[in-house]
Amino acid sequence: MRTRPAPDQRRLHRWEHRTELPLAAASLVFLGAYAARVLGHGLPQYVHDLCLALLLGCWLLFGIDYAVRWRLSGEGALFWARHGLSTAVLLLPLLRPLRVVPVYEAIRRRQRRPRLNLYARVMSYAGLSTALIGFAGALTVYATERSAEGSTIQSFGDAVWCVCSTLATIGDAVPVTFLGRLVLVVLMGGGLALLGAVTGSFASWLLQAFAEEGERTDRPPAS
Repeated sequence: MRTRPAPDQRRLHRWEHRTELPLAAASLVFLGAYAARVLGHGLPQYVHDLCLALLLGCWLLFGIDYAVRWRLSGEGALFWARHGLSTAVLLLPLLRPLRVVPVYEAIRRRQRRPRLNLYARVMSYAGLSTALIGFAGALTVYATERSAEGSTIQSFGDAVWCVCSTLATIGDAVPVTFLGRLVLVVLMGGGLALLGAVTGSFASWLLQAFAEEGERTDRPPAS
């Protein structure tokens, strides 16, 4: 006999179902406002103030969502450790755009479209996560390095190249600020793991495809 979930668990599922799309939209707003503040050198001051208000508002939404899920989970003080990604997303601005990643799955469930196979899902999610983290990381590196003494990163293009070279393990551009180096350390860990998931899933998909093709080739013709 199937055990029915506890009332708090049902409320938690309803909360997550209702907030996944709004939080994904808030993540896009957060990333756009941050990009406008970093790259919008010629924008009026009131636009920068508006972007700052949007950043703080999005962070407040993330905080409310985290607190509600903590309360409904019933896990107490263990929640922060068992949900490490949610905790990291709340504390580290660099990771907040990752809330966008589950939005495709949410839309697919609502529209009842066919599910992608496991390999395609891993590659699409990991690739999107890498792009989002890389873009946010480039913004952070550029914001901290452009006015630092002795820095060689003087444009957003330099910051993008720095992040890409870090993800590719080349590392030919070295930030001089503590925050810039911390961002690259995060990218080295998380970014390389995500890229490894993409390449590993692609290799597994190729092996499976070749194996199925070999089985069809070796199968004797029907009489």
